[in-house]
Amino acid sequence: MKKRGASYERSGVLGLEGLGSFDRFLFWIKKSLKAHPEVKTEIGLYATIIQLTPRLGIALSTDGVGTKLLVAEMMKKYDTVGIDCVAMNVNDIICVGARPLAMLDYIAIQDVRKEFLVDLGKGLYRGAVEAEISIPGGEIAQLREMVRGLQPSMGFDLVGCAVGVVDMKKVILGDDIREGDLLVGLASSGLHSNGYTLARRVLLSRYRVNQYLGELGRTVGEEMLVPTRIYVRPAMRMLDSGVRVKAFYHITGDGFRNLRRAPSACGFILDRLPTMPPVFKLIQRVGNISNQEMANTFNLGIGLAVVVPKRDAKRVIQISRQFKIPAWVIGRAVADPEKKIIIPSLDVVGKDKKFFPLD
Repeated sequence: MKKRGASYERSGVLGLEGLGSFDRFLFWIKKSLKAHPEVKTEIGLYATIIQLTPRLGIALSTDGVGTKLLVAEMMKKYDTVGIDCVAMNVNDIICVGARPLAMLDYIAIQDVRKEFLVDLGKGLYRGAVEAEISIPGGEIAQLREMVRGLQPSMGFDLVGCAVGVVDMKKVILGDDIREGDLLVGLASSGLHSNGYTLARRVLLSRYRVNQYLGELGRTVGEEMLVPTRIYVRPAMRMLDSGVRVKAFYHITGDGFRNLRRAPSACGFILDRLPTMPPVFKLIQRVGNISNQEMANTFNLGIGLAVVVPKRDAKRVIQISRQFKIPAWVIGRAVADPEKKIIIPSLDVVGKDKKFFPLD
């Protein structure tokens, strides 16, 4: 009997779409919007836009680092996960065309006396410098009875909430994507901060966290702690240089199904996707993971995708490479009211809730 492959759900993470408790939760959250017409975006985009004046809007987004923090604890290395926290927030802010300005951090910690708190601050600072933002405040909550780590008194969680500004006439919603527009992919630095429940289950059941692997060129733990790439500078350069950006997509949880977030009645054919970087190949091989599960869970080497008219694709690639980020045309938009995401090289198609084998 063939061994069943690993999956995100079997690792303990359930999808929220269609989950009754989540739908009822959203019902109450959405009720708060009815009396506030200044909120100009629907729940589900990367960031919320609130209009302050006829021309000025602010963009808000919040996210955390997730179970990548457990790898930091195993490695006793805490000076990079702050970068991840900044990245996960500012990379969402730029997706609506906003320029990030600041981020507040929230740290829930089991024992505030632990010295790793200093290293968390160092990482947050490094992320702020790269994203060209400030961290003007935050909150540290001491929750001994609630927060647990892998070792006694070492538990913590790290979350951020970022704010940016946007010209209301230049908001990017992805509502004018047309067939024939090109999709340019900017390389991820690795796993980023998504899929770690599955990645940990697969890799750390086979290898020690400090085990060196030639195919990675580093230890397993070092690979898993590579910080999430911050795309603020190239994205702002694209907007400032007059590139006609129709959509930015931060490829995070749900993988390339993030391309379905835009309201345009278009899907995408990703027929020029680069070969998966070694860490993803390793996870798939060791975990016996299907192509559809890989596409559902990981970024597969692309951290930010940009939709532009054909004439602007070369310029997007040039700008990205100026910031030492590899970039390629990875696909094109096609008219499709079902908004399917087709990846021929993986023989999968993304629909409502997940990727499926391509018929």
